[in-house]
Amino acid sequence: MNLSQRLAAEFIGTFTLIFVGVSAICLNAGLAGIAFAHGLALVVMITALGHISGGHYNPAVTVGLLSGGKISGRDAIAYIIAQLLGAVVGALAVKSLFPQGLTDAAKLGTPMLSPDIGIGTGIVIEAILTFFLVTVVYGSAVDGRAGKWGGLFIGLTVTMDIFAGGGLTGAAMNPARTFGPALIGGYWDGHVVYWIGPILGGVAAGLLYTRWLRKEGLNA
Repeated sequence: MNLSQRLAAEFIGTFTLIFVGVSAICLNAGLAGIAFAHGLALVVMITALGHISGGHYNPAVTVGLLSGGKISGRDAIAYIIAQLLGAVVGALAVKSLFPQGLTDAAKLGTPMLSPDIGIGTGIVIEAILTFFLVTVVYGSAVDGRAGKWGGLFIGLTVTMDIFAGGGLTGAAMNPARTFGPALIGGYWDGHVVYWIGPILGGVAAGLLYTRWLRKEGLNA
C-alpha cells in the first residue's frame, strides 16, 4: 500500500475510535460501556483496515513500533499527523452532533486525572497501561509467529486497561485520544500526562520486545 492509503486508514481508524469512545462517555454509558466501546472500535477497525496501515490509530503505538525499528521515522511522523487529525475530526463530529448539555457535562470525553491522582502518578499509570497495550500489539500482530487474532486481543487489552485505570486517569493510552477532545472542547488539565506516559510506555514495550523477547522469526 502506498503512504496515502496507509494514512487514510490511520485517519479513519482513529476517527472511529474517538467518535465511538467520546460518544459513549457523553452518553454516560458507565465504565463497562466505555471500556467496551473503545475496545470494540479497535477490534472492528484493526480487522477492517489493519492490513492497509498496520492499524496503529495511536501515536504511542507508532512510537513504540518506531523504537523497535518496525516503521521509518518519516512514516511515523506522517502516521501521527493522520492520527491527530482523525482524533480532532472525531471530537468535532461529536461536538457538532450531540446536545451541548451532554458534551459539556462530560467535558467532551476528555481524559482527566482523578482529583487524588497527581501528575507524576498519572504519568506512571498511563505508561504502565500503554506498556501492556504495545506489548500486545507486538505479540499478537507484529510478531510473525502470531495468529490472525491481533485486532481482537488489542481491543481486549484496551478494554482491560480502561477497567483498571479508567477511574484514575481515564486510561487514554493514546495521545490522540486526549488531544482531539482537548482541542475541540478546550479542556487541557493535566494534558502533559497523556503524552509523556503513553510514549514512555510504548517505547519501553518496543525496546523490550525487540531487544529481549524477540526470537528468530519476528517479521521486519
